[in-house]
This record gives sequence, structure tokens and C-alpha cells, in this order.
Amino acid sequence: MPKTERPEPLFIGSAAGLDFLNSIATPVDTPVEWLASGEDLLAWLEAAHLLPVSAAVAMRNSALPGELDAVAAQARALREWFRGFVRTHMGRSLRPSALRELDTLNQLLARNETFTQIVHTTRFERHVERRWRSADSLLLPIGDALADLVCTEDFADIKACEGAGCSLLYLDQTRARARRWCSMSVCGNRSKQAAHRKARASRR
Repeated sequence: MPKTERPEPLFIGSAAGLDFLNSIATPVDTPVEWLASGEDLLAWLEAAHLLPVSAAVAMRNSALPGELDAVAAQARALREWFRGFVRTHMGRSLRPSALRELDTLNQLLARNETFTQIVHTTRFERHVERRWRSADSLLLPIGDALADLVCTEDFADIKACEGAGCSLLYLDQTRARARRWCSMSVCGNRSKQAAHRKARASRR
């Protein structure tokens, strides 16, 4: 049987922290894991624009055997810990008491090594750079994305797709906060088709 080609990562969450949670998902029928290995982690970070291509190349060249795979395992553990936090608090604004549940994230953020440099594009401006000292520094931009979700978004706007079997999360930024699906072209259409079939069967 030919090997099924894995689809491209999904970036439908409208927030990088939710896209990270969606790096394992069941968008159709079969669960897909986009962080199964160290190479997967590098590819996902590049696709998410959280890792410069030059840093990814340097990591591939300098990492010891198995080192990137170990970091990918840490990323998966971080993902499932944060998924529990989001699932507990989504649907309502975060309360101050939630802070005590964020120790794991604060410990990761304490390792951050960022600095600014002056660059010129159309004008002079400061650009944030990061020191990529070791393989586990790959977790740092993920930590920033999770912190941004906690600090800049309203958890009342985080929703789970209503599609049967779909596990994707997203930030509902519609004016009426009426979004129900990860994608109208996938889960939305499938739901409409199912409702149509049910209505047709009931008429019979």
C-alpha cells in the first residue's frame, strides 16, 4: 500500500499559539502529527515563520544525533500541557487566578535570549533578533507565541470547530462572533451536506 502523503500544516487559528495546538489535528478522518520528529519541528517552525531559514540550517548542521528529536518531544509535551490550559479557560475571559497555572510557560520564557538590532528597510527601525545557542532554543519562539495568546487575546473568543471529529481550535474574529467551523470549505460544507441529507431523509 503506498504511503499516504501528509498534508501541509494548518494555520487557521488566527493566532500562532493556537496554530501550535493545531500542529496535531484531525482535519478530515485521520489524525495528523506535524511534530513527530526534530525535522518536523524545524519544518513547522519555518512554515509558521517562527524560525529563520538560516537558523534552521544551522540547527540541522550542529545538532547531535537524536537531539532535535528530543526537542520535538518536549514541544509535543508543551503543546499538550497548553492545550489543557486553553481547554479549561476557553469561552470566557481569563481571570487573574489563572496565573498560577502558567508556571511551566513562565519557566520557558525565563530562558529567552532576544536582542534588538537597527536595520534599514524603508526607514531605520529596531528589529528583534534571537540567539539560537542550542537545539532547545527552538522552544523559545513557541513560548513567545503562547504568551502572546495569553496576554493579547481574549480567551472568550477561542472556539473549537463544531465539525464532527474535528479537533481544530481558532480565534473567532468575526464581527458577531458567529464562526462555527475551522473552514467552511471542509467542516462547514460537510455539516451542511449532513444536514441536507438528514432533512431529505425526514421528508421521505
